[in-house]
Formats: sequence, structure tokens, C-alpha cells
Amino acid sequence: MPCLKKFDIDTTKPVLVTGGTGYVAGVLISQLVEKGVTVHATVRDPSKTDRLAYLQEIADNSPGSIKFFKADLTTQGSFEEAMKGCYAVFHTASPFSTDIKDPVKDLVEPAVIGTENVLRQCNKTPSVKRVVVTSSVVATYTDAAETKKEKPTDENIWNRTASISHVPYNYSKTVAEQTAWVIAGSQTQWRLCTINPSMIVGPGVKYHASSESYKIVKSFGSNDPNMALGIPNLGMACVDVRDVAAAHIAAAYLDEAGGRHILSGFNGSLPQMAQALKKYSKKYLIVTKKVPYFFSYLIWLVAPYTGQGIDREFVSKNWGYECYFDNRKSKEALGIEYRPMQDSVQEMYQQMIDLDVVSPKK
Repeated sequence: MPCLKKFDIDTTKPVLVTGGTGYVAGVLISQLVEKGVTVHATVRDPSKTDRLAYLQEIADNSPGSIKFFKADLTTQGSFEEAMKGCYAVFHTASPFSTDIKDPVKDLVEPAVIGTENVLRQCNKTPSVKRVVVTSSVVATYTDAAETKKEKPTDENIWNRTASISHVPYNYSKTVAEQTAWVIAGSQTQWRLCTINPSMIVGPGVKYHASSESYKIVKSFGSNDPNMALGIPNLGMACVDVRDVAAAHIAAAYLDEAGGRHILSGFNGSLPQMAQALKKYSKKYLIVTKKVPYFFSYLIWLVAPYTGQGIDREFVSKNWGYECYFDNRKSKEALGIEYRPMQDSVQEMYQQMIDLDVVSPKK
């Protein structure tokens, strides 16, 4: 079991999950309805029932239930109907993409405005007592070089180095979480917890083709031309999506839960994660070698021109490093017991095999 703490769940009161069709949201909804909770899930268009059938099927085979509501992060008052009567609000919806044209419009504004709209609606909804925001470990750091093995990054540290021009995704998550804490501090009705996961891996309730996590793990073993030279030697940490969902639930229902919580079950690098798929190499084109060191200078040279939103500073401060995060608070306060990284990556890749997303060698 990923959560070792015991707590009571009042199944008479519904909860809201924003971004209901997301990777994390799907697993969270699954765990909630399995516990008998009624979930109000916000989506872009509830009338497209075919796109929601997989969530409805999970609920139909569980003690709990699900209701879908239309909502838009950038529209004020959009969450009013969905939030009525809810005890807890899980705000999981947030943009995440490396393919961006305008960092402000594509990342920062949706993240901040969405957080403001959801949390200000919490202020107007008397039933809400707990709010859990899915932030990220990138709200504590920008580059792997900032994290230290002798003193891993913990919840007391805020990201002070990201900006619109340098790793804007990290900047967007930082300012969105800071916005949440400002709003939380202005009222006494509800308590805020943030969940700050590292790269999320593991099998979702379905295959999410647009998920950056799925794209990365798929690239380890699908003859991806981007991996032709090998795995980029970048610092990376990760955590299983099922552990992330369990942490959200514990944060909402444990009486003493509060504050920020780093969720990270593995500290290391991207090539170390790729090694987890070595067992599949007889049948699938698994890449486990690192990009040769002498290519790192070339990558540094062309980084600003790749269109991938990276710069030379990013290459310099992440290439050849490992990431180190302190997960003690999540273990002690939320009772999280982490799944091994190897299991998470393998089960995620196996899901893609089972769904014919990746093909064996010809």
C-alpha cells in the first residue's frame, strides 16, 4: 500500500477534481471512487461522453460515483456549479508542455489565472474545508545543479532562479503555487496543502498521448529519432502516479495535514530511468546508452535553436548532474510508501505495449 497512515473518509460529502481527464486526475478519481467517494470532475465538454467513458466505467464498477461538469480555468465563476456541496477541492489542472510559443500566454497566465479562479471560488463555497493543489517539485528548483546529495532540496526552499526566459514551465508552477498560498492566507475557512511531485511516471487509467511523461518513457523504447545518439545525461527524479494520487487523498483527509509536500521516490538521472527498461531489449528497441560526452558541447551550442524551449544555461546546469530531493515529510506527514522506480517505469511501458502504442523490433 502506498499510504501507511489511517484516516477516515466521509463518503457523504462529494469532492471536486479539476482537469478530470488528466493523467494524475484519472488515477486520483479512480482511488477516490474505489473508496466510495462521489467525485465532481470538471472537463471541457461533458457532452462528449465517448471521451469520458473510461472514467465513467471506473466509477460504475466502484462504490463511489462521478459527475461531470463543464469548466474553464480562465473563466471566472466557471467552477461554481461543480464545487457546490464539496468538502475538498483537488486542483490538478495546469498546462504542461515543452512545445510552447509564448511562455506567458501558454504557461504562466493559464496556471496563475486558473489557480485564482478555483481558489477564489473556494472562498465563496462554505462547504469547502480542504484544498489540495497539484504543484511540482520545480517550484523548489530550476536546474539539477542546484540540488545537492549532501543536503537534498526540501519544502522550505522556493525556486528563485526560473524566469520567463529560463525554464518558463518551472517559473509558471512557482508563481501559481505562490498565488495559492497568498489566497489561502487571506481566509480561515479552508486549509491548503500542496503536492510537489517530481516527474510523474507509472501506468495511468488510460494511455495519455499528450503527457510529457508518457512521451519520455515511450522515447526510451520506440526507436525515437530524438534518442538516436542515446539518452540525454540530464538530472531527473521521479515518482509513481499512484503514490501521487494517494498523497492527494491523505492531504485532504488527514486532520493534521498542511503545507507543502515533496513527492519523489527516486533521485538520479534520465539514463538511470531508461536502464529500468533493459529487460525489454530482446524484443523492443530500448535505448539505454548515454549520449556520448563529446556531443554535450554540440548540444550546448545548438540548444537555443532547437525550438524545445531550452537554452545553454539549462544544458550547462543539468547535463551530467543528478537530482536530489528530500521526501521525508511526505513519508512522515502523509504516510507515503514509495514504489520502486523500476516497477513504475516498467509498468508504464508495459501498458504501452499492451495497448500497441510501441511496436516490437522488425
